[in-house]
Amino acid sequence: MPSVSQKGLNMPESPIRKLVPFAERAKKRGARVLHLNIGQPDIKTPQLALDAVKNNTIEVLAYSRTEGSETYREKLAAYYAKNDIDVTADDIIVTTGGSEALSFVLGSIADADNEIIIPEPFYANYNGFATSSGVKVIPVVSRIDDNFALPPIDEFEKLISSKTKAILICNPGNPTGYLYSKEEIQKLAAIVKKHNLFLVADEVYREFTYDGVAHYSILQEPGLEEHAIIVDSVSKRYSMCGARIGCLVSKNREVIATAMKFAQARLSPPTYAQIAAEAALETTPDYFDEVKAEYVTRRNLLIDELEKIDGVKVARPKGAFYCIAALPIEDAEDFAQWLLEDFRLDNETVMVAPAAGFYATKGLGKNQIRIAYVLEKESLKRAVNILKEALKSYIG
Repeated sequence: MPSVSQKGLNMPESPIRKLVPFAERAKKRGARVLHLNIGQPDIKTPQLALDAVKNNTIEVLAYSRTEGSETYREKLAAYYAKNDIDVTADDIIVTTGGSEALSFVLGSIADADNEIIIPEPFYANYNGFATSSGVKVIPVVSRIDDNFALPPIDEFEKLISSKTKAILICNPGNPTGYLYSKEEIQKLAAIVKKHNLFLVADEVYREFTYDGVAHYSILQEPGLEEHAIIVDSVSKRYSMCGARIGCLVSKNREVIATAMKFAQARLSPPTYAQIAAEAALETTPDYFDEVKAEYVTRRNLLIDELEKIDGVKVARPKGAFYCIAALPIEDAEDFAQWLLEDFRLDNETVMVAPAAGFYATKGLGKNQIRIAYVLEKESLKRAVNILKEALKSYIG
């Protein structure tokens, strides 16, 4: 029988989606599953984005430009200007989600066996993109005791070698919800300039920052123009995960020219989704004011309820809509599967994401889970109560 590729065998499973079959079986047996496992917001998509597609009169659904439509990229540049990020339409390539943007970045800046340094825990698909590109992820550990702040810069220094091409961060972070400060970004800027590396920032959660703290983009940092690459997306910003529209942003002309060749190989981003994304840029600030207020309320409720559970330690997120909690157990994956297969409270259970899959270092995060607070408040409170009762039963 023909064999599949070693690369394919090495591709990691999603820690977020691998338990889906157990959840589906639980639902078929009549249980209600409260999903804390995936970052699918329940916030309504802006109506003007939906209407832009619904009311469109396109008669031939043609290819768009490889780099994305000119009008959308120009409006994106204006959006970035409002966020104190000085770029032009020519600095932007529209992609099929932030995922494709990251894939283009890795293909453009790294060869097989090159290395990318990433603070862990990190968005699990970074491992997948790196594996598919033949790039090695070198983790630098951030810790729950430090609220997952940027590790000391000398820890990065120790890991830099002749194979290192970039440092990659997610800001605000998935799965931690940590928001890097301006000072932390400046420390990273100094080290990438010192060692002539790229600094790649996944900034898809830019709007979701809390407690009066502002987001500081790597493209706001002076002198980083040739080093900085932003990965972005409309998925979470406008609750448009199904649109699959993202972008790659850089003032480095060689990076853009190289990424364009990868973009040409996939022809073009989807036309209707760009129409929706372009319309979404007209969303008024009060939309984000309301969304942020809702997420802050959910975050506070979640953290308060989790801290009432004996033995649970939780990091307090400053952005996005995730948090990491350490549970008084040894194997969170076993616990997560047991929740779906064996535990019910009033015929309800919860689905969580085991956090070990967000680490590259084996053995780390085994007692941790990632929680996405994308449920309305009553469901969220009920889910944490289920978690509390489940822990009592599981630990015995």
